Amino acid sequence: MTVCISGFAATGKSTLGKRLAKSLGLRYISGGDALKALAVDMGYKPGGKDWWETREGLEFLNERRRNPSFDKLVDQKLLEMCREGGVVVDSWVLPWLLGSGESYNVWLGASERARAERMAQRSGLTVAQALRILRKRDRESSNIYKRLYGIELGKDFKPFHLVIDTTSLTPQQVFRLVLGGVRRFYRLEEAS
Repeated sequence: MTVCISGFAATGKSTLGKRLAKSLGLRYISGGDALKALAVDMGYKPGGKDWWETREGLEFLNERRRNPSFDKLVDQKLLEMCREGGVVVDSWVLPWLLGSGESYNVWLGASERARAERMAQRSGLTVAQALRILRKRDRESSNIYKRLYGIELGKDFKPFHLVIDTTSLTPQQVFRLVLGGVRRFYRLEEAS
């Protein structure tokens, strides 16, 4: 069993991924954590889930833009792990690379305002600061993946089994929707 969760930053991917993995007895893998490991190899010091919003995290984003081979290395490793199965993966692009036959693919979306509020709360930023960072990350990451793979993030939903707008949903509601979809896809029995 492989479940891929995609979406832009602050849509609830890692929150959902961790909870889903625990509930299904699977391993949770974060594409962001894999990129952070690569950043460490390059001399960066990523720390905490809000590292991407720091000056150093944004500098690494610029480095990725200049050298997209980083992303390809991470994506190849994530693909190998997905094909072994038994994982829930949080990745911006794996559903396009795997396709809808190899995994259950979920896209999480949310309004820009809701995402900025979530990021501001978790990272100690103002909503205006979070909004600027989100726009930059969305734009630059989208450009990287379009250049690498021709993927239209947030526009092409072909590889997804389920697309959810999390703007006004609680994490519990999102979890229940996705868990139900995974159970149907893999024909799992409902837990009592």
